Parts: sequence; C-alpha cells; structure tokens
Amino acid sequence: MATLELDAESSAIWHMLLDAGKASEEQLAEVYGEHERTGKSFTAVLYNYGVIKEDELLQLIAHSIGTEVADLRSIDLPPALVAKITPDTARMYGIIPVREEDGVLYVAAKDPLNYRMVDELHFVLGQECRILVARAAGLEDALDHFYPQKATSVKDVLAELEETDVASLDVGDDKAALEAMASNAPIIKFVNVILSQAIKDQASDIHFEPFAEEFKIRYRIDGALYEMAPPPKHLALPVISRIKVLSNLNIAERRIPQDGRIELRIAGRPIDMRVSTLPTQYGESVVLRVLDRTVVNLNLDNLGIDQRTLKQIREMIHRPNGIMIVTGPTGSGKTTTLYSCLKEINTIEDKLLTAEDPVEYDLEGIIQVPVKESVGMTFARALRAFLRQDPDRIMVGEIRDLETASMAIQASLTGHLVLSTLHTNDAPGAVTRLIDMGVEPFLISSTLVGVFGQRLVRRVCKSCRAPYQPDDKQLRQLGITRDDIAGKPFYYGKGCMECNNIGYRGRVAVYELLIISPAIQEMINRKLPTPLIRDKAYEQGMSSMRQCGIRIILDGVTTVEEILKYT
Repeated sequence: MATLELDAESSAIWHMLLDAGKASEEQLAEVYGEHERTGKSFTAVLYNYGVIKEDELLQLIAHSIGTEVADLRSIDLPPALVAKITPDTARMYGIIPVREEDGVLYVAAKDPLNYRMVDELHFVLGQECRILVARAAGLEDALDHFYPQKATSVKDVLAELEETDVASLDVGDDKAALEAMASNAPIIKFVNVILSQAIKDQASDIHFEPFAEEFKIRYRIDGALYEMAPPPKHLALPVISRIKVLSNLNIAERRIPQDGRIELRIAGRPIDMRVSTLPTQYGESVVLRVLDRTVVNLNLDNLGIDQRTLKQIREMIHRPNGIMIVTGPTGSGKTTTLYSCLKEINTIEDKLLTAEDPVEYDLEGIIQVPVKESVGMTFARALRAFLRQDPDRIMVGEIRDLETASMAIQASLTGHLVLSTLHTNDAPGAVTRLIDMGVEPFLISSTLVGVFGQRLVRRVCKSCRAPYQPDDKQLRQLGITRDDIAGKPFYYGKGCMECNNIGYRGRVAVYELLIISPAIQEMINRKLPTPLIRDKAYEQGMSSMRQCGIRIILDGVTTVEEILKYT
C-alpha cells in the first residue's frame, strides 16, 4: 500500500530492493514512514537507516537498467564534449556528458530511472544517448563546475514573468491546475532566484506575505527583516504553490496550517529549509527557516565566549548528572549553543539522545527524535522513553510544562546529564520560571547546575566600521564613565557593498552564566525572588549580559544601539 504514495523513482527503488533481497517490506515501510514524517527524500532515509549504502544502490540501479556507474569525482571533460549539451538542457534534465563512442553520447543522469529521458534527449540533442548512473552530490558539483548558472536578478525574472499569463488564471482549488501553474518555467526560475539570493545574503528566514494590494517577500538577515522589491500581487498563488510542491505539502489545502521541509543544493551547498504555511485573509503566508549547515559552525570555541565562562560551561557538560539550561528568546542561538555542547561531549563511550521540535541539524553518532504533538509524541513522552534506552546524556529541545520539567529532574536524579532550553529574559529568571510551572524548589536546587542566558546582537561590518568618541548620554545609558572606557573609541558601520549598506554583518552572542552555588541553592529553597538571586550571582562573580555587551563594544565588535536594544 505504501508504495502507491511514492513517486515513480522511489517506487522503482522499493521494488529493486525487495527483488534483490536487500530489504524487507517492514523495513521499507518504516523508511517510508520516516520519509513522510520528516520530508527527507526516500533514498536519504534509506542511507540514514543503513538499509543500503549509496554505492550499493547505484550499482543496483545500474544493473536493473543495463548500464554502469560513472565516477564524476575526477572527471575532466574536453570543451568539445561539454559543448554538446547547452547549460539550460544540462540543468533541466540534470545530466553531464561523460564520453562519446561511435556516435552515441553517454550521459550521467540525476534521474536515471526516468525512461522517457532517452527519447527526449535523442530529440533535443539530435543524437542517440545512453544513460549512466552517478552519485547525486557528484553530479550537482559537476553541473556547477561545467555549467555554472549565470547570476539572474529578481528584476530579470520579473520582466520575464510579465510576458506570461501564468499567474492571471483563476484555478480555484483544482489540484492539477495548481500543480501546472507551479511547474511553469518562469515561476520555477523566480522561486530559485529568491532562494539563491537568500542563501547568498545569509538570511535565516524568508517570508512570503500576501496582502490586499501587494505581495511582500522579506528576508531576515542578522535578526532584522529587509524587504525586497515587491513582485506583482497576482504572483502570490503560483509562487506559494511552487514552494508547497517543493516541500511535499498538499497544494490544494489552503484552509489549515501545514509544515514541511525542502532539501536542495544551492551553489553546490546542501541547504535544508523548514516550511510553515499559515492561512490568512488574503491567501497563505509562508515562512521558510533556512538551515545552512555550512554557515553554522557547531564548535564551542567558535561561539565568541570568553575563556573563563567557556571553562565553566565545559565543567558543567562533563558532569555525570544534573540539568543545564540555556535561556533566551526565539532566534537567540540557543539551539546552536546546545548542539555545540553536544558535539563536544559526543564520544564513542557515551550514548546521547535528543528530543527536538523539529530536528534542525543531523549530528553524527547522536540519536535524534523529532517531537510531534499531533500524534502524542511530546517532550515528556520522549523523555520517558529515553530513560529505558540506557542513555548517558539527554537533550530536551524545550522545557514547556510541569510534566517535561518533572521528567528532566527524574532523569537527572537517576544519573543522567540533561541539557535543555527555557524562554526567559535572563539566566536567574529560569529558576522563577520553573517554580511557576509547579516544580518544587528543593528539586530545582538539587538538580540544576547552571543556566546560560544569551541574546544575539549584530556585528559592526569590518569593512566599513569607523571609530568615534561616545557622548555623555550614551555612557549614561550604558551605566559607565569615561574612566571606564579609558579613551577607547566606539565604532559604527558607515555602510558598504559588503554589508548591503546596512553597517552590520553577522551576529555575536552576549551572555551570562548563572552557576548554582550552595548559597544560591539555599535562596532557591527559600523561594526568594529573581532580583535577590541575581544580586547574589553578581556578588559571586557573574557578569551580566550588559557587562558582556560593554566589553564587546570596547572591542569594536558591536554598537551601543545594539546593546541598549537587547540588554
């Protein structure tokens, strides 16, 4: 039954694996379930589950269609052979010419199981073709190398779109008509340019927002939203339909929110995008969260944390048990900090389990479980199951309620280190938040080892930063004197090509680390308010986020405005 829902290529692979005795129906059904749940490709899940290795599957496909596997890693094609295929044709069909023998052109294809391709290529290229099988990543790299895409601007594509009537049709909820509209070449090109530009600008989110009179597209770069030139309003439906096609969402369903995932390669880099749709008065609003693994460097040493605090964090995450919490608002880098901690303690001797909503990055050697509340898979339920899996360290994406908090405490008390996040304004606020949830203070004081509070502020662009001397008002707002800055200049960004005339490029964390000392444990047990706990922490050597911010202002990393805004 499950195979009926698969595309033609995945269905063919399903039957190949069964016929070759490489997998059972049960294994493939499990792979299919994961493919449906996560939106990852069927073959990617096959590899992740260890059902078959990529090289084995390529050999199996080649054998079934009577061809061979081409190794594109060390290929060096003569210009005459490259010229046999135009860049547009190479990219449209996902093919690379490998050799020519007796008038037959042998091409490695992204989709070798597409039986119609041979006839189409014969017609397009004007000669007989044979299909070869190749690694998908190697083929993408070869396409980027031999047929590089010309940088197309949004303006160029919009001009092209104006010449077509693709978006002016009223198709209603006709699924076939919507899919045809979303598959129109100019629409595909437009969406590809939007996504490529977002990756180039290192955007973290892309917003597609339909309004009564306009269709807005905005990028979030370094925490701030920037609007691109708005496309015509009538493009909203085909563009959003195209995104839904890419993320395997129900293209005809526009009444309820949907979540999906897009996996693609842009400029040779693997990019994941989390897709969320929301029905609004004027159509569906869609937000893409960009998960670019090449931008995120999951390493504690690269987070910009000072050596003293880094040493204290390392002592916490190497403890055999206890709870460490990272706090901050949405988009403050909590997940990156937690992943960096996990990567540090991920050794062959320890078993690590994570419950996440959703799983953002694949970490080698760590069991990662996606939370899905709609089917009853909550953080608390995942934690309860984890304790029967003989773990050493556990990460819970977020402590949202008393049940999850109680399970985290139970895990800690039974000899496990638990890492998690909370949404609070600062580190000391985490204690009050747990008490408000209904957790007994003595349980908090006996299990909590530390709270790391953080915010992200924008870095001044290094290419255009300029020094200046702050005025008395700025110093007063920061709570420091001229003697404190000892004549050091402050910096601002003038704006240049590197930073798109914004003056900022990249972000850096400002942070504070609350260590649960015996004195603070006693204050927690007495249910003392957050300000008193905060004052005691300062007395015992904790630096506030504001102090951290002042330090990086003096180092020329950020501006006064950013620190006053976020601390």
